[in-house]
Amino acid sequence: MSPRAVAVTGLGLVTPAGCGAEAVWNRFLDARPTARRDPELAGLAVDFSCPVADFDPAALLGGRLARRLDRYSQMAVAAARQAVADAGLDPGEWDGTRVGVVLGVSANSVHTYAVEYARLAEGRADRVSPLMLPRSIPNMAAGEVSLDLGARGPALVVSTACASGTSALALAADLLRAGTCDLVLAGGTDSPRTPMTAVAFDRLGALSRRRHDPEGASRPFDADRDGFVLGEGAGVLVLERAEHARARGARPYAHLAGHGSAADAHHPTAPDPDGEGLARAARAALADAGLAPYEIGHVNAHGTGTALNDPAEAAALRRVFHRPPPVTANKSVIGHCMGAAGAIEAALTVLTLRHRLIPPTANLDRLDDGIGLDVVAKAPRPLDAPAALTVSSGFGGHSAAVVLTA
Repeated sequence: MSPRAVAVTGLGLVTPAGCGAEAVWNRFLDARPTARRDPELAGLAVDFSCPVADFDPAALLGGRLARRLDRYSQMAVAAARQAVADAGLDPGEWDGTRVGVVLGVSANSVHTYAVEYARLAEGRADRVSPLMLPRSIPNMAAGEVSLDLGARGPALVVSTACASGTSALALAADLLRAGTCDLVLAGGTDSPRTPMTAVAFDRLGALSRRRHDPEGASRPFDADRDGFVLGEGAGVLVLERAEHARARGARPYAHLAGHGSAADAHHPTAPDPDGEGLARAARAALADAGLAPYEIGHVNAHGTGTALNDPAEAAALRRVFHRPPPVTANKSVIGHCMGAAGAIEAALTVLTLRHRLIPPTANLDRLDDGIGLDVVAKAPRPLDAPAALTVSSGFGGHSAAVVLTA
């Protein structure tokens, strides 16, 4: 293990596949997609998404706090509480000045914007909520987690589009390596399921229009893919300095051994077709972890299921690995959770290492001939190496990668 590695001691997940690590893991092993008709998108060309079901913010957080928060912050606080409990931590006993929060956010408070701008447009300025600003500014995801748990160290939000959750983990690791914090609650959160977001992505040609079969719509690397499915959720990992975890007797799930990031500088929304930026991010993560490509036993792909992303990502992985290891794509089950995607996928990679089992990619019926990857499908596959790579990309050409080890 790299001396720069940090321990992963707790996981919190609020996802379309369920809430809590065990429920989410079991859904992914079964490769059961969560996409369904969405009443919030009724009447649109794309009227389905992957929502978080059975999430009752008032019951989980208390009515007063739930009313104050937009949905993306509600999910962040719920996931952070889960992660802290899973790590065996008591916020009443820790030194809050040594505890940080770093969350990735991309879409942030689209729900609040829609409601309050409608009131203003209708000439009802006096009905605009005084909570609009504290609910909607993206930093409040980290701010509310900090308030809720008494984390008084750095509280930061990272926004690198759909790479935000992975970028947040990287920044959190650096805070720990620098000695600024003893532990950091790191991850991402987003809830982009609104008509405007759906229309905007559809106008870009990014969303699947498989209305006749929502469950089969998210199909990364499949020859019949036609775009991604909107999802929502939050993933929070407790990261600790290894010595801090040892001192309190915590047994890590895994270790974050290295990270890397890069920019394509190619196009505002389209990835570099050669995957050069993502390849550089992956190589930087491997170098940071002190590992060679052949030591990686699994890649958790960004895998959006769009015409442009999948071949570009496949090209990047072929550039990094002489023979790419087995790949899986979690968005096939939960859709694209935007700023939360990388964090949720990192948590699932941690569980893959812990169980030494790679979940299958759902809806992969016919691998695109041009992909050239070993994509796990139909059934889980044993993991035969104690190291994995998870990668993310986003609009603006952002790429981020994290190496996790058992």
